[in-house]
Amino acid sequence: MHSCINGATTMPYTLEQDLEAAGKAGFDAVEIWSRKLDAYLQDHDAGELRACLDAHGLRAASLCPYGLVGFSDNREQLQAIERAAKVAAAIDCPVLLVCADAPPDDMDRDEAFETMAATARAYAERSAAHGVKIAIEPLGRHPFIPGPREALEVIERAGHDSLGLMVDFFHYYKSGVPLDDIRAIPTELLLIVHVDDCEDLPPADLTDQHRVYMGEGVLPLKDMMGILREKGYSGALSVEIFREEYWEKDPVEISVAAKAAYDRMMAI
Repeated sequence: MHSCINGATTMPYTLEQDLEAAGKAGFDAVEIWSRKLDAYLQDHDAGELRACLDAHGLRAASLCPYGLVGFSDNREQLQAIERAAKVAAAIDCPVLLVCADAPPDDMDRDEAFETMAATARAYAERSAAHGVKIAIEPLGRHPFIPGPREALEVIERAGHDSLGLMVDFFHYYKSGVPLDDIRAIPTELLLIVHVDDCEDLPPADLTDQHRVYMGEGVLPLKDMMGILREKGYSGALSVEIFREEYWEKDPVEISVAAKAAYDRMMAI
């Protein structure tokens, strides 16, 4: 496993600032926030981005987030995936992270899974052409894909080798995902992990703004990390924390605090 920081943790800052801060904090990798990437590419190209990553001693773990749109017109999103996959290939980034929409309330459950599987397959076909995989992100209490069981159902039905999923400690806790469900994820399908912690509130009341640095909340980090180690997971552990209180600080200060929390988590 290697250390990573997500651009959401330093949300107000530019991609260049994110990379500089991550490098100074000692992270191995970054997840590049898609809006920051779009802004960067207005005046730079992928070759310059790769050089910037190299200059700070970083690799890109994912580009994120993108919409996995299955229940409305998704032509714009498919074009975005094509563009992102080309950039990802140019910087040796292995994964595009996507978040699914939800079906209409009156849609049959089986039909919804078939529809989303077809969408996921279309995304994977476009990313695979550039050697890049698609990771589906279950979201806390999402009406359609709140946990790994649903994501794995989509992946199985889609039947494409370039599809996988991710674990986010906060989202899985909010959805009440049993630890055994994490244990049951095939390791080869686990493409990236988001690490975080959260305040002691009822899961239904939690929002992203209740996330805190690892070790400062109530998530069962020791159990979750134990499962990842049991599974032999060897990918990125990416610190993703949306918290305005943190965002008010300098990006290097945020990144250093995030890396310190990461190191403490790895020691448990």
